[in-house]
Amino acid sequence: MTDRQSTILKTLGITALALGGLAVTNTLAARAAERRYPPDGRFVTVDGVRLHYMEAGEGPPVVLLHGNVSALGDWLASGLFDRLAQNHRVIAFDRPGMGHSDRPRDRAWTPEDQADLLAEAFAVLGIENAVVAGHSYATLVALALALDHPRTVKGLALLAGYYFPTKRVDAVMVAPVAAPVLGDLLRYTVSPPFSKAVMPALLKTMFSPRPVPDHLTETFPAALTTRPGQLRANAQDGVTMAPATDRLQHRYADLAVPVAIFAGHEDRIVSQEEQSGRLHHVLPNSTLHWVPDCGHMVHHADPEQVERRIDELSAEGAPLRVAAQR
Repeated sequence: MTDRQSTILKTLGITALALGGLAVTNTLAARAAERRYPPDGRFVTVDGVRLHYMEAGEGPPVVLLHGNVSALGDWLASGLFDRLAQNHRVIAFDRPGMGHSDRPRDRAWTPEDQADLLAEAFAVLGIENAVVAGHSYATLVALALALDHPRTVKGLALLAGYYFPTKRVDAVMVAPVAAPVLGDLLRYTVSPPFSKAVMPALLKTMFSPRPVPDHLTETFPAALTTRPGQLRANAQDGVTMAPATDRLQHRYADLAVPVAIFAGHEDRIVSQEEQSGRLHHVLPNSTLHWVPDCGHMVHHADPEQVERRIDELSAEGAPLRVAAQR
């Protein structure tokens, strides 16, 4: 064996040991995160998938669907879950692969796939004619629910959503993490520490121009979002987002339910003038509410306004204002 071959073998051995060490460390960190943030709700199994959800209150049903790189704890942290539970039966789901919900590898998990699964969960849990509120990526899941399962949805509240296809660099960047084999290697080695390192900057961008709430580190399970399993779900959602809008945009005019749209002019994640403003013009039975001094986290910035609009959607026969508000 030549010196060069010996050096290459040593380098490969050291690399393998380092990656193995990272895999063990990340696995232990994921288990520690799950101990720190255990499931506080209940589980329902539909189509072989175990979904975690929280439920509280009585009255007309409201379903809350969180965005990407998130979990149902975001609705708790914003205070909207507890506010709605005063007058509604409110159910918040961990979407497939997020929080404490499963995401098997046997399907693509597009927004339509997720909507189909949630519709089955609605049937099991006796949820009918619900106001469905979706944030960010989950606005597409909410739209797919209303389009493909109209009997389950009475109205939609869409918060800081992405509705029309654009070129997104973030989707290209996360694509390797969603890939088979290579994605598994990345998710168990370098992706978790990288994701943890960039999380503070990501949260700052999401909440900008407002500060990240002081209580967020205690109330929102950020550590759950950097586990290998959820990193796969995060990446898959990032990859499927733009193609889903390309499919769904041609169906928006078929929506038969009223829609309340919420957006912030200073959203640094999604250009809301291009997205929410355009959707409002496409949907005649919609309202558009611009939350002042706000970025992507509109439900944290103005939960009172979101609650009032959901109450309007839920009220039987209540008229919706159709003029855009600024």
